[in-house]
Amino acid sequence: MAVDTRVRPQKARSAARAGSSSVALKIFMATTGILLVLFLYVHMAGNLKIFFGATPFDHYAHWLRTIGEPLLPQQWYLWIQRTVLTVAVIGHIAAATILARRARRARPVRYAHRPKVQGSYAARTMRWGGVIILLFVVYHILDLTTGTLNPVGSPGHPYANVVADFAPHRWYVTLFYALAVVAVGAHLRHGIFSAARTLGQRGARGEHVARVTALVLSIVLVAGFLSVPFAVITGLVN
Repeated sequence: MAVDTRVRPQKARSAARAGSSSVALKIFMATTGILLVLFLYVHMAGNLKIFFGATPFDHYAHWLRTIGEPLLPQQWYLWIQRTVLTVAVIGHIAAATILARRARRARPVRYAHRPKVQGSYAARTMRWGGVIILLFVVYHILDLTTGTLNPVGSPGHPYANVVADFAPHRWYVTLFYALAVVAVGAHLRHGIFSAARTLGQRGARGEHVARVTALVLSIVLVAGFLSVPFAVITGLVN
């Protein structure tokens, strides 16, 4: 009985192409993730200017609209930044979705009694954390960017917008903000570690350094973002 020996080489080439594609997607996902993390830290640093008072904070918000002048018209830098970030977010989500589907196809059989796999809480909740973050981004834009959902909603008074947004009687806004920021922190912790692995981190010592670094960076980010609403609630910023 003749056997077609071309089948196995074809399957091997297909598997190799799929593996190379997955590696490329992981690198792309890590790169877009790093870009988004850098933006978050810059954004957090800008938010902390609120502790210097209304005038410095409003001046900073106005300065953001003039970056690039006179080479760029007013607000063009912000729109360029928004476009790049939107592409990065969409690409990040698309890459994650494709990789998740490939992982499921690679393990098509669900075992009735599957042993528990140890993993971080963040790794097991990346999907729902991503949904929370996406909903928060939409709300955040409508609230503090367009002013549609903000009690003040004045483009010329960002300090007043923030103070009104996190006023004590609007505790539900602060609660949602805190939940979203914690989700970002959990996502960041897992993402930084995964990016380090994708970009070549190996070895027990390297893994330990990556885990500690991811944890510290996520805690700093969460603390920085949450300091603003809690300062408003406690009256430190008013």
